[in-house]
Amino acid sequence: MEHIPAALGGNDRAQMGARAAETARRLAGQNVVAVAMTWVDVSGITRTKTVPINRLEHAATWGVGMSPVFDVFLLDDSIVSGRHIGGPSGDLRLHPVLDRLVPMAALPGWAHAPAVRFAQDGAVHPLDARALLYREVVRLGEAGWEARAAFEIEWAVSAGDGDTFVPAARGPAYSLARVTELPDYLRELLHDLARTGVTVLQLHPEYTPGQFEISVAAEDPIGAADTAVLVRETVRAVTRRHGMRASFSPKVEADSVGNGGHVHLSLWRRDVVHGPANAMAGGAGPCGMSAYGEAFAAGILRRLPALLAVGAPAVASYLRLVRSHWAGAFACWGPENREAALRFVTGAQGEQDQAANLEIKCFDPAANPYLALAALLAAGRDGLAAGLTLPEPVGVDPADLTADERAARGIAPLPSSLGEAVAAFERDAVLRDALGEAVIDTVAAVRRGEADLLADATPEEVTAATRWRH
Repeated sequence: MEHIPAALGGNDRAQMGARAAETARRLAGQNVVAVAMTWVDVSGITRTKTVPINRLEHAATWGVGMSPVFDVFLLDDSIVSGRHIGGPSGDLRLHPVLDRLVPMAALPGWAHAPAVRFAQDGAVHPLDARALLYREVVRLGEAGWEARAAFEIEWAVSAGDGDTFVPAARGPAYSLARVTELPDYLRELLHDLARTGVTVLQLHPEYTPGQFEISVAAEDPIGAADTAVLVRETVRAVTRRHGMRASFSPKVEADSVGNGGHVHLSLWRRDVVHGPANAMAGGAGPCGMSAYGEAFAAGILRRLPALLAVGAPAVASYLRLVRSHWAGAFACWGPENREAALRFVTGAQGEQDQAANLEIKCFDPAANPYLALAALLAAGRDGLAAGLTLPEPVGVDPADLTADERAARGIAPLPSSLGEAVAAFERDAVLRDALGEAVIDTVAAVRRGEADLLADATPEEVTAATRWRH
């Protein structure tokens, strides 16, 4: 994991510039002509500034100018204002992260680099989500822990380039028949991801016609968020190359199952002698968790209603987040329970020490992956500090229980609207302390802006408005 300074100094700039000059020479030899520097905004859209390869050194040293107002863009590119961000004034500097710069196989001649935003005086921007995540990783490390994470990427493929969704594959859910409808597309996708350095664990058709999912290897949280962006943009590019269109919206059609953006997360004890040890396995706690793994999981479970404001951040998210659709609509946990918002993945017998992890099922692809992971780590870290314990696991679909049975077991439904999630987010003192006032206020302003934008829309109108934005 690379170091992100709280403020850029002269030595930082000199080192980044020298590395960028060397990188630019190497990339030019590979026929790369431009670098797309990306950040993900509060509404979950990947934005970019691009520089020709011969300007990479300058961009790394001094940054590329951009307005702070991008933090309050809504999904339709309209703009709101918060107490900390808004209006035409001010400027930030966008610096490419050279450790994660890679040529994009799906876009020949182009390279991709995630970016970090700094103020003109060199101070890191308080709303830079990648820097926020770095801060949470450091805080966890100071307590002797590290995390590993990965995002599941679900998307739906539409035939042609029109705005109406027309499934490009109609075979049965999870069937090989659906693969045989798009074999060249899927083959090229795997090929381009491998050439870009992404370790794909599996690719399979999902439930909805035209829907697929890619699972990637776990890595450090910042790397996991970088990879999530890179995978999605590779999918988007390959899909376009085949004359089709990819949607990562939480709900592509009002009457279909939506796209999930499940987060896999595990906690590891640092050990310089024996190597990291997975706190989610090998212990005396529930499902073999250690006491630390249980506390980390319990911290996340406790804060799920508030966490939805960053993990299920769109109006369309709440069309997906419904009971009995494997979306995790209830705040509960259970081993291998795909209806629990927090599924505990045990791993195969004999592999638990490496494979055991948490899956947060209620999150979706509209989330900014950096912000989502930062909030999850803050919640888990608070659980560790408080020594929290988990309630009894749930082994059934909570919707099959009566309301009285759920109440007796402490199983509550998650917020059913974006407004409810935002209210919980603003009340949460732990997230406020971890993320900062500027983040809390800006996230709330953007969420309310999008809720107002679609306040009178039908489910069909919501899906039409969001289908091609994420």
